[in-house]
Amino acid sequence: MRVGLALPHFDFSLPGHDPVTFEAVADQARRAERLGFDSVWVSDHFFASLERYGGDDRRYGSLEALATLAGLATATTRVRLGTLVLCASFRHPAIVAKASAAIDRLSGGRLELGLGAGWYAAEFEAFGYPFGSVADRFARLEEAAAYMAAMFDGEPASFEGATWSLRDGANRPRPLQEPRPPLLLGGKGGPRLLRIAASLGDGWNTVWRWTPEAYAERASAAMRACERAGRDPSAFRLSLGLLTVVGEDEPDLRARYDRMGRTLPAGIVDATPLETLRIDGLAGTPGEVLERLERFARLGVSELIVSPAPIWFAMPDPEMLEVFARSVLPEARRL
Repeated sequence: MRVGLALPHFDFSLPGHDPVTFEAVADQARRAERLGFDSVWVSDHFFASLERYGGDDRRYGSLEALATLAGLATATTRVRLGTLVLCASFRHPAIVAKASAAIDRLSGGRLELGLGAGWYAAEFEAFGYPFGSVADRFARLEEAAAYMAAMFDGEPASFEGATWSLRDGANRPRPLQEPRPPLLLGGKGGPRLLRIAASLGDGWNTVWRWTPEAYAERASAAMRACERAGRDPSAFRLSLGLLTVVGEDEPDLRARYDRMGRTLPAGIVDATPLETLRIDGLAGTPGEVLERLERFARLGVSELIVSPAPIWFAMPDPEMLEVFARSVLPEARRL
């Protein structure tokens, strides 16, 4: 199992870094590389509120995803660099395809491109993007994925959709990874998303809280979607992100969670008790965490993305990453 890290890139993400800076994010990416992680990932938001997760209604800032990955391409040497996930509605797919090719070349062929429909209505409304229905957003996602597939397939590239069109286009210079960087479709795994992923993508990613039992049902649905699309299910990637808290032993685990409650914005830890994360996240001692990961590996998960907190893209206890790297990572990578 490959193991990646959700980088802390919001104003709330790292103690002592509000507002967040690129230098702080790059430091954590280089640290992940030194510790042996396989990949690092950023999300795609103009801002984020933690109100729905027990926090306040402040709009926390975030670094832009593609610009951040371009910077990380030169700040790191080995880890793969991914988006978890780009919102299909925020950029013309030609820009995404061109930027992806450039970042792939900058990084020496290390880009992982995650793409999703978007879910946070407040940022759509704040920046003038049409939010629409779930069906509307999934239609734009499918169209963007098909448009980019045309651009990466070769030239002249043409595509005609309801929102975007392409007439005798080209995507030069080409990415180093041919025919394109891996494309993961991100979401909860409903029928339409899995159909898009099986037809146009290289895999499916879902985050941040899953029990093995709930995940097993959607993983089986993903395999059936591959069969209907006429592709080999064994070549389809299953990527899973989980909120993660690990301690050397039970007292250490609880002490770390208590410290997170003092470091993260008020209300986050109270809204997500440690025992809840033990059910649908990745929380416990190293042995407990590895036992949970083994269950996901048996379900076909080939990639774990760790968010080391009870909230996404945060690192309230940077030292905990050392514990994970020392006590979990080596065995996880053997799964």
